[in-house]
Amino acid sequence: MQNIKYLTFLVLLFGFKVAVSQSVEIYGKVESDVGVENIHVINKTAQVFTTTNKRGEFKITAKLNDTLVFSSVQHIPKYMVVGNHTILNRTLTVKLKEQINELDEVLVGKVLTGDLLSDIEHVEGRPPINFYDVGIPGYTGKIATQSERRLYEAGEFKPKMLLGLLTGGIPLNPILNGLSGRTKELKNRVEIETNDALLERIKSRLQKDFLALNELEADKVADFFYFCADDAGFMERCNGKTDIEILEFLQEKLKAYKANLELVTD
Repeated sequence: MQNIKYLTFLVLLFGFKVAVSQSVEIYGKVESDVGVENIHVINKTAQVFTTTNKRGEFKITAKLNDTLVFSSVQHIPKYMVVGNHTILNRTLTVKLKEQINELDEVLVGKVLTGDLLSDIEHVEGRPPINFYDVGIPGYTGKIATQSERRLYEAGEFKPKMLLGLLTGGIPLNPILNGLSGRTKELKNRVEIETNDALLERIKSRLQKDFLALNELEADKVADFFYFCADDAGFMERCNGKTDIEILEFLQEKLKAYKANLELVTD
């Protein structure tokens, strides 16, 4: 009887060791006093990642002793090591603290609390008059850059403009700018500025999490992101895409970037 109990104990112990040594899918939930949607959940050990839904829920694969990182603009980053309890129950609840942007004490008219959101809500003053206040129609869309305005002013030649020869109303600017190459030059400039703007948005939003997930020397970070922006599919893969899709693109480019570095070294 004693031998049977001992054998049963060994079987259970072996089963436990196998369970905790394998990757399992963990169902988790993030709790916070502020928004819980689109929080980055990164398994730094296994190099996999996901984001939370609008209820703060997520699922991610992990095994015992993996390090999970929870990060967002609104929250203080949190690091957690996966323990036995999480592996066996396959559930995880994480509480995040709000990231407060504190200011130095300033006494200029009103006393600021240091909480930017609170201070903005309590600022007194009249908003500037806009065109709606005086009944004037105005433009409410995206403000064009200087290069975009110049491209619009240069115009673009279209074959149907030649019909103006019959009436004497042919526009000269699009034709002259097209022949001189100015329109093409302005188009290239607008494309470069659009790429640069998208790259800066990606870096400000995802660079920290991407580098937490992947090893890259500090002096090569800027060069790597420009390498990504030079990809012919950069706009298609990143413009208007989710953080997960962009991070996947960055990981693909990192493999290619490191391969290029090895060729140069050799």
